[in-house]
Amino acid sequence: MLALLHTSPVHVPVFDALRDEDHPGLRLRHFVDEELLARARRDGPGAVAGAVRDVLGRAAAEGAGAVLCTCSTIGGVAEAAGAAAGLPVLRVDRPMAAAAVAAGRRVVVVAAVRSTVAPTVALIEEEARRAGRPAEVSAVVADGAWARFEAGDRDGYVREVAAVADRVRDADAVVLAQASMAPAASLTVTPLPVLASPRPGLAAAARAVAGEGGARDR
Repeated sequence: MLALLHTSPVHVPVFDALRDEDHPGLRLRHFVDEELLARARRDGPGAVAGAVRDVLGRAAAEGAGAVLCTCSTIGGVAEAAGAAAGLPVLRVDRPMAAAAVAAGRRVVVVAAVRSTVAPTVALIEEEARRAGRPAEVSAVVADGAWARFEAGDRDGYVREVAAVADRVRDADAVVLAQASMAPAASLTVTPLPVLASPRPGLAAAARAVAGEGGARDR
């Protein structure tokens, strides 16, 4: 069984649908805690470390073979807490970061909340070091997009994200920093590769549960 740690309930049907398409038979258990992101944005990701450890403990107690954290802001905290919980914990955005590094040196991160920028940039730089590749990572925030998301205007949210991605120039890849941004990838018209995290992240987690991968997509 794969446990998923979400900071928004909108991710539940998204990952259920991806499971049905790509990994039929994989059992999912969703843990949703919106306060984790609110607190991480207010006080920093480290402030939620204890709460994340509690969720991982519950996942382990329920028999999870691995945990996939779908929130980019707290993904690093979740990975670090995995050892204490005795579980492989995967960041949904790590496979995407590795793909961005493979695409080329210049990577532009598009985010809707500023708290996601630093963790995502650091992750891409980490994957570049692991791959022995140079990386120049920059970021742009889709100002106003998150307000649409919080208001329930998901169509307006992804349109605004797509518009920001389409304005990116001089890049080898565009990274959509948050899992909720994934639908924007199909709306972009840029010739640049626009990468989203849910599908490759779930694939890596499914391999971890099956014992075919590890705690990271290598």
